[in-house]
Amino acid sequence: MGFDVLKEFALDESENASGAYQERERLKQIIRDKSLLTAEVNGFELASGGKSTYFFDMKTVLLDPEGANLIAKCLFEKIKDCDVKYVGGLEAGAIPLVTALCLISWKSSRPLYGFFVRKEPKKRGTRKTIEGNLKEGEKVIIVDDVTTKGGSVIKAIKEVQNLNCKVAKVLSVVDRESGAHENLKQMGVAFDALFKKSEFGV
Repeated sequence: MGFDVLKEFALDESENASGAYQERERLKQIIRDKSLLTAEVNGFELASGGKSTYFFDMKTVLLDPEGANLIAKCLFEKIKDCDVKYVGGLEAGAIPLVTALCLISWKSSRPLYGFFVRKEPKKRGTRKTIEGNLKEGEKVIIVDDVTTKGGSVIKAIKEVQNLNCKVAKVLSVVDRESGAHENLKQMGVAFDALFKKSEFGV
């Protein structure tokens, strides 16, 4: 490989890294502007059972055209080299994430197939707990919009393990840094997030 080719390759890599950084920073700003809510007096009740003076209402970003596109790009960047073709999570937070990831992965060399886990089995029709594309014994990635203690992703993990599937990792948009990493580590599951709540000053 000649010097000019190596130089061009290095420039391309640098441009890609710069672009990914800019996209992450733009997404961070959108989340700060549209999703992060504060309430010093009454606070917010969390799915984990606790209360907090701040809340990430990620639906406003997940259902925003620019926000959804940036989240999908940033998440896909973290999993594109994983030897996994199934991605899913617990309803309802994971559904727009999974959909966006499937869409953005289509033109890549590693298209992803999505599924979601119902909180309760469907009471009619197929009566499934897991909907979408998932085969027994496959490796999967579990995604979540906001992770506190990890209860939602742990429920999803247990359901896919019932299909003898192996969870390669859990990937969240925002980690509230409230125990999810430790709880998942005890289960032997790797955990990563695009952002930590401390990056938003809360």
